[in-house]
Amino acid sequence: MAELPKSSIQLLGPIADERPDIIARYLASIIDSSDDAILGKDLNGIIKSWNAAAERLFGYTAAEAIGQPFVMLIPNDRKDEETLILERIRSGERIHFETVRVRKDGSTVQVSITTSPIRAPEGHIIGASKIARDITERRVSQERQQFLIRELQHRTQNLFMVIQSVARSSFVEPLSLTEASDVFGGRLHALAQTHRLLADAAFEGAQLSEIVRRELAPFSDHLSLSGDDILVHTLAAQQFALTVHELTTNAIKYGALSVPTGRVAVAFDVERAKGQSTFSFLWKETGGPKVSTPKRKGFGSVILLEGARQFAEHVALEFEPDGLRYTARFPLDAIEAQAPKGATV
Repeated sequence: MAELPKSSIQLLGPIADERPDIIARYLASIIDSSDDAILGKDLNGIIKSWNAAAERLFGYTAAEAIGQPFVMLIPNDRKDEETLILERIRSGERIHFETVRVRKDGSTVQVSITTSPIRAPEGHIIGASKIARDITERRVSQERQQFLIRELQHRTQNLFMVIQSVARSSFVEPLSLTEASDVFGGRLHALAQTHRLLADAAFEGAQLSEIVRRELAPFSDHLSLSGDDILVHTLAAQQFALTVHELTTNAIKYGALSVPTGRVAVAFDVERAKGQSTFSFLWKETGGPKVSTPKRKGFGSVILLEGARQFAEHVALEFEPDGLRYTARFPLDAIEAQAPKGATV
């Protein structure tokens, strides 16, 4: 039997000198009660001991494992690990590393392994003990964290590009600094509201109806919202937030929302076909002042027309006498998030 650690001998007191069988049972109890897989092997890599946790982790009973080569637990592409480990054990090294092992059912498990030399009473090395711990959950958590960091970097970069474009255009319009600041602030607020929606959904998408409702919340009595709601992905949500904000701002200044009798109707329509499904967005104002085509196009028009065209196959801004009409038609898969399909609003 290998030489006992001094701490174990001190704990057992006088019994250590008189009853070595008790010492053996004591150490066996510690090994069997461990939550970590603990096993022993000789210098040829043959398994000599196997605790209950090893059975739970790898699926083999002690009867099935003892006498078998340890390489039965190693994937084919990692077989050389065992040769290198045994060489280092023979030189007296203690080894700690993370790797992959194969269970009895053929599935793999991520493990942290500590391998230490076992010495005979005379001091020479006769084998190795291995302690294996399942780290699958930790690895999944680490990978998820790394994925989220990459996603955050990607989304932040995209958002900065959008903000940069909004700022550049807001401050080159023929407005005073105060007016330009107000315009810029309003557009940022629209983006911020949508990003709160996206963050609440872990950036898996935002309901288009909710983007519209939040922007038009102060005018809910003047809003009619109908049709087939959809969940739009992050980039599409940002564009819709800016689109609805520009339409709302224009309606407050010059259109239907500038008078008590004005109304805004927003309608969604999904047409699903075998070849291509399309989504139509309609904004129609009524009951407001008489409308005429503006002499100058500002950044609002750029957002409504050019911005939408990154996703849309058709966009139209029409200044009809009874109220502004904005329509856009999109391939559904260009804007819809990969999530449960929309419901009627």
